Amino acid sequence: MTAETPRPQLPLAELDRFCREAFRAVGADEQTADAATRGMMHATELGVDSHGVRLLPHYLRALEGGRLNRNPQVRKTGGFGAVEVIDADHAQGAVGAFHGMDRAVELARQFGLGAVAVRNSSHFGPAGAYALAAARQGFIGMAFCNSDSLVRLHDGAARIHGTNPIAVGVPVAGEEPWLLDMATSAIPYNRVLLYRSLGIELPQGVASDTGGHDTRDAMQAEMLAPLGGEFGFKGAALAGVAEILSAVLTGMKLSFDIASMEGPDFSTPRHLGAFVLALNPDAFLDRGSFDTGMRRYLDKLRSSRPVTGSRVMAPGDREWRVAAERRQEGVAIDPATETAFAEIAARFDLPLPAATRG
Repeated sequence: MTAETPRPQLPLAELDRFCREAFRAVGADEQTADAATRGMMHATELGVDSHGVRLLPHYLRALEGGRLNRNPQVRKTGGFGAVEVIDADHAQGAVGAFHGMDRAVELARQFGLGAVAVRNSSHFGPAGAYALAAARQGFIGMAFCNSDSLVRLHDGAARIHGTNPIAVGVPVAGEEPWLLDMATSAIPYNRVLLYRSLGIELPQGVASDTGGHDTRDAMQAEMLAPLGGEFGFKGAALAGVAEILSAVLTGMKLSFDIASMEGPDFSTPRHLGAFVLALNPDAFLDRGSFDTGMRRYLDKLRSSRPVTGSRVMAPGDREWRVAAERRQEGVAIDPATETAFAEIAARFDLPLPAATRG
């Protein structure tokens, strides 16, 4: 298929179906198929394609290789009061993260807040999926995770932190939640891989070559820059926040001790940690006052004067607009993912996602 040929639009339901069937085909249990698919589909639906269904081949390889447990037994191992520690038993990362946020919400119902540390997890994909899971239930949700070293420090020329995402979801009465989902690097590494697949040049100042010097060539990108450009010390410090909460506080590996996501070893668990937090607004003030405050804040934000030719948006506004379009029109996957899906379908005798009819 040439670059000029439009790729087919695939319905979200078909992508969801294909992913679930592929997970079952490699012997993953139902909780893994469900959680992993939910996480990827959250990203694909909201236009965060770097963390969407393009990760399916990677997760299947890790499940088959033994890095990920196909039948994990998630269990509580510690904590007291509003704090809980759970062991994800080397599950695919979304399993522990969704389970952890479910427990955090239950604790927040009782105590006003709930904090859950997740041990023995793995790559959990889009952090926003877990923050949103709390916001959908009327709670403020926060999610943090570290990952293998891909990001240099400010003025550094060596990989130290992972992309170390931070996500926050806040319920908004009568509309979609306020949603922040950010890497503490200038861009996530999966964006580099996506741009390689698409043959797109990287933005300025987001990635570096082996010497720590900026490069816009996705094929030459060996490390990522911290968020903030000339003020990258701020992004590096934010990465440290995620590192402390998800690795130090859980007793799991620091970013520079974690085996590479890309292998070559796909048989050894990576011992990642994650941290999720849920806050119950009802513990702080009456719900009506909370809803009024959020409404006034967002109304003022969105109606503030933009620069010429631009539009002011709240965190999540772009994603909800993309989600509405993709629910209606479907989504085109990138060429590398298209090829990988064809290989998965042939290998396991699965029907490929059927394109929407024009």
